[in-house]
Amino acid sequence: MRKRMKRSSKNVFPLKIDELEQLMKSEFDKSPDLSFSKYEHQNKKIAVFFIPYQVQPDRVENLLLTPLLESKEEWSNTAILNKIPLNSGKEYQQMDEILPGLITGKVMIYIEDEAAVVSYDFLNKEKRSLEGAETESVVIGPKIAFTESLVTNLNVIRWNIRTPDLAIEEITIGKRAPREVRLIYLKSLANDTDVDTMRQRLNELDVDNVEDSNVLMQYIEDDSASIFPQFHTTELPDRTSYAILKGKIAVLMENSPSALIAPSTFFSFFESTEDLYMRWNSGSPLRFIRFMSMFISVVLTPMYVAAVTFHYEIIPTQLLISIGQSRAGVPFPPVFEALFLELMIELLREAGARLPTKVGQTIGIVGGVVVGTAAVQAGITSNILIIFITISALASFTAPSYQMGTSIRLLRFPMIVLAGILGLIGIMFGLCMLIIHLLKMTSLGRPYLSPIYPIRFEDLNKALYRLPQNFQYKRFISLSLKDSIRFSKRNANEKKDIDE
Repeated sequence: MRKRMKRSSKNVFPLKIDELEQLMKSEFDKSPDLSFSKYEHQNKKIAVFFIPYQVQPDRVENLLLTPLLESKEEWSNTAILNKIPLNSGKEYQQMDEILPGLITGKVMIYIEDEAAVVSYDFLNKEKRSLEGAETESVVIGPKIAFTESLVTNLNVIRWNIRTPDLAIEEITIGKRAPREVRLIYLKSLANDTDVDTMRQRLNELDVDNVEDSNVLMQYIEDDSASIFPQFHTTELPDRTSYAILKGKIAVLMENSPSALIAPSTFFSFFESTEDLYMRWNSGSPLRFIRFMSMFISVVLTPMYVAAVTFHYEIIPTQLLISIGQSRAGVPFPPVFEALFLELMIELLREAGARLPTKVGQTIGIVGGVVVGTAAVQAGITSNILIIFITISALASFTAPSYQMGTSIRLLRFPMIVLAGILGLIGIMFGLCMLIIHLLKMTSLGRPYLSPIYPIRFEDLNKALYRLPQNFQYKRFISLSLKDSIRFSKRNANEKKDIDE
């Protein structure tokens, strides 16, 4: 059995062509991927090697091989780099540079007895066209979403933010399966400490591979044990561009159709790009409805369990009679009844999400109606509780962020258990623990509940509600940006005087 040659990080050149062929085939042992071709030109032996399915064969033939073999000039590495007009031309001397280059779509040229290999990039990138967003559907505003192609995503960001002030840093993560990552921010706006922190976390990430930006977030977030996401993930380029222009940092990753936005606050997960495109007196009530929906989703069902189990006195008499009649044939205590229905809702949601679109919608509607009706008729649950469960489920779906909506839905289960054990005291205990946890959380080192804690009155109109654009002349003070002024307040007042 052929012994595999040890890869060297030193310069192994110059080599004979046959020696190079043996070395490369030993690195790709038992793999037919490598294409190694030998030519003779002007009394010099030339080797061209690459991985066929990683490159564009037509471009390799027309732009590289034809000029190389048909020329009457005596080739050297310097002559190739000067005469073949491709910007990606580089020289590699070490094997730990050549092998990753082959895997990422580079074509290598070696002239016998030269001190290095010449490399050109002909990567064959498979990508899909820009399409509409799936998880962040919007009514008003741009509809396009990111794709798995990093180049395409960067082009969209560049198109949205056409300024040389936009900084895009290249970082590679993953030891066994490297992935390209881009750190994006505005040089004249973003906080240097935030940029350095994000850059350090990415550079210090020591893992074999990272599958997606959502997985990357779990590696670099502040508290990996928390149920709440600390970085915002979005598939909308306009939301990413808007965040960058606000002074935040975005992270794009190859083969991932979503971007990370940091630092993020708890309230930013309830913002939608539609809030920006709608008038302020329409966007503010909708944002308030989302906050109220989050609270309703967390406490509504636990309140029912606590009231029916311990606190009959807080229920109006007529409603209490209806609840008593609906629960007359139910053999289970309210806490088990509520947990059963919540679990059924989650099962229907998961089934609808995993099945094909049309079938999933049918399962969600028909399954909910059929199972709910059958459960009431069988005496397993009461019809009033089904109403509360349905309202709680609908309220959780109002969160624009899918990850935050999932966190809110999961919070209902421990809250229901606490309500079933301790009643209203259990609910208050759960809410207090939740608030304490949120107060302790950070996102890229910045308070998660900003601007509520620490209090920043200037930022309340950007987090909790919206004011007309003429009043939003300051950026988010809590981010400590290099430039906190969006536009001059005096110019806004002068415009108002002219209009009058």
